[in-house]
Amino acid sequence: MKSTFDPQNDLTELRGKVIIVNGRGTGLATVGHLARAGATVYMAARNEGKALQAIEKLNHEGLQPGNGKVKWLKLDLSDPREAKRAAQTFMEKEKRLDVLVNNAGVYLSPFVFTRTLIPLLTSTATEVNSDVRIVNLASIAHRFTPSGVKFSEIEDLNVQYRGKIMPGFMRYAHSKLLDILWTRSLQKHFNSVSPPIPIVAMSIHPGGVDTFSHDWPLPWFWKPIFALAINDAEHGSYTSVFAAAAKVVRDEREKYCGAYLDNKPVGRIAVPSMTARDDQLADDLWSLTTSLLKDLDI
Repeated sequence: MKSTFDPQNDLTELRGKVIIVNGRGTGLATVGHLARAGATVYMAARNEGKALQAIEKLNHEGLQPGNGKVKWLKLDLSDPREAKRAAQTFMEKEKRLDVLVNNAGVYLSPFVFTRTLIPLLTSTATEVNSDVRIVNLASIAHRFTPSGVKFSEIEDLNVQYRGKIMPGFMRYAHSKLLDILWTRSLQKHFNSVSPPIPIVAMSIHPGGVDTFSHDWPLPWFWKPIFALAINDAEHGSYTSVFAAAAKVVRDEREKYCGAYLDNKPVGRIAVPSMTARDDQLADDLWSLTTSLLKDLDI
């Protein structure tokens, strides 16, 4: 693999491809890179006004004729029922889905959104020369999840870590662990059916990304300081863009099935924590999640 990643030269041909990107942070930059490569990209977000403003910003900054298009898809991830409804609405609009990038910070609603879209992803994957991918944003922070993780009851999906040092960070780490385990289960599902479904599922660590200094007082002062240690959103999106559309993933797809990628260098296949590699734990998470959704009639 190359030591540097250039989204202008290292992506597959995306004209005619349809992609969904949800979530904030590096999501907007990811949308821009994929659209400039020719794809029709749906920016899945709750607030229409903010989404259309972001799309206008992308158009102003460099989506020229011949590039792809960016569209808004209403997606409210605060409620898994709304996530399911958004996926159903998308399937009424489009007859294919080549790439799904789950950039959001929650677990259950992206699970529902993805599960609802799997029939469309699968039908696209059966086409000749297909290159269908699911990308789930995780984090190296998953390594800080305390030991003893289990998935036997609903509370295990949202452990509060009361009494722990930095409980908020522990909850974040736990949520990123869920994303990696879920990705492993997705890939296992695709590989185990007969015939196997040719979809590549990957989880990624994007690296440290500055998506907040512009909201601080004196942003002109803070931004160059943060730039010494962490990426801006443009470069922070590179690992997501790599997973979504890099040529090397298409050419060496078996190597990337179920993989966890990090950003040093961009797209490097890394080894997650031992807990994140526990297939029984991944199975338990899948079973608990599907059982909960059945009880909720979702």
